[in-house]
Amino acid sequence: MPANAKVTGNVEYRAGDGPLILIPQGPIEVELAPDSAVLSWGDAGNMQTTAIPLDEYQRYLSEGVIQTD
Repeated sequence: MPANAKVTGNVEYRAGDGPLILIPQGPIEVELAPDSAVLSWGDAGNMQTTAIPLDEYQRYLSEGVIQTD
């Protein structure tokens, strides 16, 4: 997975109606869509992916907890 960003603080997402889940700090792949950001992380044997609203992604960027390369 070619990372183009990294998580440096608390970045959370919600899987369905479940509780908030913390994305681990470290490299992530970010793909932007018109209304969301798809975040992928993990290693080859344990990949995780989630989509978060674009405004939430922008907030994480402005807070500095997601840093792009």
